[in-house]
Amino acid sequence: MRKIKKRATEYKTKSFIQGFNYAVDGIVKAFRSEFNMRVHLLAGVFAILLSLFFDFTRMEFMALSMTIALVFIAEMINTAIEKTVDLLSPEYAEAAGAAKDIAAGAVLIASVNSLVMAYLLFFTRIDQFRTPIYQKIQANPWYLALIIVLLVVLFAVILKGLFYRGHGSHFQGGTVSGHSAIAFCMATLIAVWVNKTLITFLAYFLAFLVAESRVEGKIHYISEVIIGGIFGTLLTLLILAIFQ
Repeated sequence: MRKIKKRATEYKTKSFIQGFNYAVDGIVKAFRSEFNMRVHLLAGVFAILLSLFFDFTRMEFMALSMTIALVFIAEMINTAIEKTVDLLSPEYAEAAGAAKDIAAGAVLIASVNSLVMAYLLFFTRIDQFRTPIYQKIQANPWYLALIIVLLVVLFAVILKGLFYRGHGSHFQGGTVSGHSAIAFCMATLIAVWVNKTLITFLAYFLAFLVAESRVEGKIHYISEVIIGGIFGTLLTLLILAIFQ
């Protein structure tokens, strides 16, 4: 009995940020191991970005957020049940198969519900949406800046999970410096839109200080902040090239 209690306490979080790290690690593991999770992620990101160009009410946006979250929750619970069943019942058992099928059915219901919600929120407005999306983005650079920063953050976390080197976490450390990526992303936006030499120099100098602080604090290696800076800069320039 004492041995079981000792093993159970090994997984208890010791700090608030550590709990977040474990939670994000679980999301990344689900993303890496489950193809359906990656499909849901792409669909959810696309739906959120597309919602920026429709005049959604607060209730409609809440419905969209809850629908996306429901699909993710169902898929992750399904994955957790599958791994638990495989651990407890390595050999085929009828009850184990039924548990997996029921969990998969929950994902199917959530997915069908998301399609219905997408029809109600998006497809019924297509005929009213005359202005191309890229023209709306060009007319309001704040939308574009928000999209770029969100994509940099999203892909930085994904790269941390895909190329994990065994140190750091998804909020601290890791293969790609998210702080450096965001800092150089914003510096690039300032450099392109302001187009003044002194302001551009100051923006990149501040981005350099952010990257240097990550190395000075022994959170990242030099190579990781360089990768983060290059990634943030190139992704920003790529998106700007598409819409401008």
